[in-house]
Amino acid sequence: MTARPQDQGSDLRASGGGPRPFHLALPVHDLGAAEAFYAGTLGAGVGRRSDRWIDFDLGGHQITVHRVPGPPVRAEGHSNPVDGDAVPIPHFGIVLTMDAWRALAAALEAAECAFVIPPRVRFEGLPGEQGTLFLRDPSGNALEFKGFRDDSGLFDDAGAY
Repeated sequence: MTARPQDQGSDLRASGGGPRPFHLALPVHDLGAAEAFYAGTLGAGVGRRSDRWIDFDLGGHQITVHRVPGPPVRAEGHSNPVDGDAVPIPHFGIVLTMDAWRALAAALEAAECAFVIPPRVRFEGLPGEQGTLFLRDPSGNALEFKGFRDDSGLFDDAGAY
């Protein structure tokens, strides 16, 4: 087993005051549809905007959607098997508390969202037990929302299950 680097003080790792927000820029084909999804369906806050991009506050992170020409950008065909599911690659998302994940899952089900992978609990009874769900925004970008039974499982190094 390879020794881990002693970088606990790195500016790129959470320490003391908690994690820093990340920024992710995504291509979208329609800013109105993106705003309806991120702000309307998911409840993200809306920040700065122009006629070509919009910033959203998604769980304290800055998600910026940039309008690109052409049809939706869907990255079909790439997936990785995880606990019996074909997980879309690439994807991004937010790690929630289990209660917040259950509330979001219920709200998305009530809104009749089309899931790539419907809400379910994976790795049940194991250190990494988590609720997970996958869906796509109107431009085809894949999102995962998960909630851990115990947040210490987020970076558990027990290996694959």
